Amino acid sequence: MDEIATVSGNTQSKPTVALALGAGGAKGLAHIGAIEELEAQGFDIVAIAGSSMGALIGGIYAAGKLEVYRDWVVTLDKFDVLKLVDWTLSGGGLIKGEKLIGTLLDMVGDALIEELPIAFTAVATDIDRERELWLSRGSLFDAIRASIAIPTIFRPHHVKGRRLVDGGLLNPVPVTPLIREPADYLVAVSVDGAPESSTPENLDENERTPQRHGLLRRLLPLGGDRAADDKVTEPGMLELLGRSMDLMQANLARLRLSAYEPDVLIQLPRNVSTAYEFYRARELIELGRERTREVLDSWRQRHARLPRA
Repeated sequence: MDEIATVSGNTQSKPTVALALGAGGAKGLAHIGAIEELEAQGFDIVAIAGSSMGALIGGIYAAGKLEVYRDWVVTLDKFDVLKLVDWTLSGGGLIKGEKLIGTLLDMVGDALIEELPIAFTAVATDIDRERELWLSRGSLFDAIRASIAIPTIFRPHHVKGRRLVDGGLLNPVPVTPLIREPADYLVAVSVDGAPESSTPENLDENERTPQRHGLLRRLLPLGGDRAADDKVTEPGMLELLGRSMDLMQANLARLRLSAYEPDVLIQLPRNVSTAYEFYRARELIELGRERTREVLDSWRQRHARLPRA
C-alpha cells in the first residue's frame, strides 16, 4: 500500500479505503463523523467490516442510508431512547431488540449483503462453538442484529441454527476480515482508547441523565448520581457491565491491532460516553469527525501526497 493514488493521464482517482469500525454502543456514533470526514477528505470507502455498533453504522452506510439514520438519531432525547427498549425477562437478555430493529428496518429497509454497493462484513460471536463468525452474505439486518447482541443485554440472535452474540467479544476492531480487500489503505476506527480526564463523561451527570427510581435506577447507568451525603453512589448494573466490557474490549483491541496494524488508526477515548447515551448523538458524531480530521492531518504531514479536501 505504498501508492497514495493512481494517475491515468490527467485524472487522479480517489484513494480507496477498507474501513474497520469498532464496537462501543453509543460511542460508535462517532463512526458517522469518521465516515463523513473520510469522504470529505477525498477517500473512497470500498469495503467495511464492523463489530457491534460498528456493524450497525457500517451496514447502514453500505446500504446507502447513513444520512437517513444520522438525521433520525440526532433527534433522539433521553426518553426517545427508552421508548426503543423492549424489556424482557426471558431468552438470555434484558432487551428483545425487536423494537429497535423494527424501527431501523422501517427506516433503512433490509437487503442482501452480497448485493450492497459496498463490500460489507458484520462480525459476530458463535457463543456455542466459541468462535468468531464473519457474516458477509444473507440478510443485512440479521447480521447487524447478531453483531449487536451484547450478552445479558440483548437476546442472542439465531442465524441458520447458530446462536450469535456481540462480535466485540472476540474482535472489537475487526481489521482481519479486511486484510484481503483490494484497497489502498486499511483504516480502523476504535472507541476503545485510553480514558481522558477532559472527555464529556466527566461533566456533571445531572445535566444529561434523567432521574431514575426502583429497578430502572438499578439497571441503567447512574454515573455521577449523588446520595444525600454527597458521595457518588454505586454504579447501576448496566453501567458496571458496560465498564467491564469496555475494559475487556480495550485490551483485546490493543492486542488485535498490534498483530494486524492498520495504515491509519482513528481512536477515541473509551470514556467519551457510556454505551447507552444515544441521546448525545450530535455531540458524538462531531467528536468522531474532529478526531478523524486530527489523525488525517497528522498522517498527511508524514505522507505529502495525501489528498486534501
